Amino acid sequence: MKGIGVSPGIAIGRVLRVVRQKIVASGISLSSDAAVLEEIDRYRQAVKSSVAEIRALITRVPTSDTSTPTVPSTPSTPTASSDTSTPPPLPGAAADILETHIEMLTDPQLDSDILEQIQTGRKNAIDAVQEVVGRFAGTFRNMKDPYLSARVADMEDIGLRLLKHLGALRAPSPKPSTLAGELPFIIVADDLSPSDTITMDLRHIAGFALRAGAGTSHAAIVARLRGIPSVVGCGASLDNILDNDLLVLDGATGQLWINPGDSQLIELTKRQAAQTRDAHILASLKDIPALTVDGRRIRLLANISRVEDLEDAFRHGAEGVGLFRTEFLFMEKNSFPTEEEQFICYRNIALASKNNPITIRTLDIGGDKPLPYLPMPEEQNPFLGHRAIRISLDKKDLFLTQLKAILQASSFGPLKILLPMISNIQELRTAKELFATAKDELQQKGISFDNDIPFGIMIEVPSAAVIADLLAREADFFSIGTNDLCQYTMAADRMNNKVGHLCDPYHPAVLRLISFVIQQGRQNNIPVSLCGEMAADPLATLLLTGMGLEEFSMAAPSIPKIKHIIVNNSMDKARQTLRRVMDIDDASAITKYLQDLNA
Repeated sequence: MKGIGVSPGIAIGRVLRVVRQKIVASGISLSSDAAVLEEIDRYRQAVKSSVAEIRALITRVPTSDTSTPTVPSTPSTPTASSDTSTPPPLPGAAADILETHIEMLTDPQLDSDILEQIQTGRKNAIDAVQEVVGRFAGTFRNMKDPYLSARVADMEDIGLRLLKHLGALRAPSPKPSTLAGELPFIIVADDLSPSDTITMDLRHIAGFALRAGAGTSHAAIVARLRGIPSVVGCGASLDNILDNDLLVLDGATGQLWINPGDSQLIELTKRQAAQTRDAHILASLKDIPALTVDGRRIRLLANISRVEDLEDAFRHGAEGVGLFRTEFLFMEKNSFPTEEEQFICYRNIALASKNNPITIRTLDIGGDKPLPYLPMPEEQNPFLGHRAIRISLDKKDLFLTQLKAILQASSFGPLKILLPMISNIQELRTAKELFATAKDELQQKGISFDNDIPFGIMIEVPSAAVIADLLAREADFFSIGTNDLCQYTMAADRMNNKVGHLCDPYHPAVLRLISFVIQQGRQNNIPVSLCGEMAADPLATLLLTGMGLEEFSMAAPSIPKIKHIIVNNSMDKARQTLRRVMDIDDASAITKYLQDLNA
């Protein structure tokens, strides 16, 4: 069976199916104004109790209700009662997720809609919560952006918590008596709420296998944070697995094996032991600089979308952030975030930076990332349309607000500003003029900021790559976005099954553009980083290093394996790899050569 691996590691265990309780709307209408007031009070108390419960989880203070927070499942999440010691505080990223749940519970729009259902629709509190939470979850589910669509689980989580405090959920079933068996359990479920994942006692849990979910869900994020091998997106085939079946899952590849035979189980057990050894080797590199054997220093940075991702980045050995995607701050709001709201976000990441550089990309919306509160005319091809820096330069007030917020936050840590989708030098010059205006406005108000904050551009459009020598005279740094650079160079949508195979970063045209950009950066003495998926591909590490790239930015879990390649190879080998690859005229042949090299 195959799913999506979201948290690496091989887990071997017995299946424990977790079935979420279904709640059917009663349809009972409120017959009097007194009943309406009573239901409003019940709803208000449920919100208050839910917030208090989450606060207690964040601080690990026991509440009067010791059941699983959302009581979503039958049987309930297994816990052992023999250990009565106080659990340690939650990791910062997990606590931040729960803080997000408090924000969602107290969201004015959610509150207003639920009250309207009770007052105007005459619905009881349970039905009102189900109606509104279901509608909000549906909105997230229909969003094309995978990060936002994954917020469905968070919305359903707070809905279950409210329903629990409204008395709509039955008490959890008795805990399984087989927990002391020889093998641990692998939880098999349609999905797990972030609260389940955060609070679950892991002493008898080896892994998670979920029918739904995505790598960007909070449950997946927490699984990685807690080191639980996990596979999501398994689909309906997961329904064939029964309680106590023997299950093996690989959280890196997404593969699952049901009731493997003896010889296969022995092989999988050996693979598990080898992965554990490799994990220890990679973990030992965390605090070691990424130096080639002949002394070339490479910086390994992380791509993140939220402030709470920074802790995970440092845990994997990141030396800073090469890409902080600010669009998610905008996408999680019902209106444009104010200068103050943006400043707080950017200040928080600056304060948490441990004096490592943080590159903040300005708003990159349009294409596959629309804003629901920014109506955009329908375009024939939005990926080649009004998006990214084009929107910022068109809506100058919006751009100035973001620039001023970043500038103010630069007083609290080493920030850099990155402009997306620059395609010509005039866009850069116009952006620099607005940047100067933002500085002037802050100076007139006596607000301090880093006057030397670097102002760089993404190279993700072929026109920008071709004139990299000109752009390097006016930009403070380059960041190569290989995902878009590939599809724009090859005129192939990477999400289109018919042409996606053409979007290959190892095509000679793409490699020549990348090499030229790196050369122009070095000749003009400006730093060049690469923040596309190619940065995390072990096949590309020596090739990019041979081109002279000195900064790689990637998803944090990929950092250790890339560092392992760097510290075990020399610049001489990297340059040899580059020379050999540049003599090959076919992408598949290049890939085959690199695979053989890394075998």
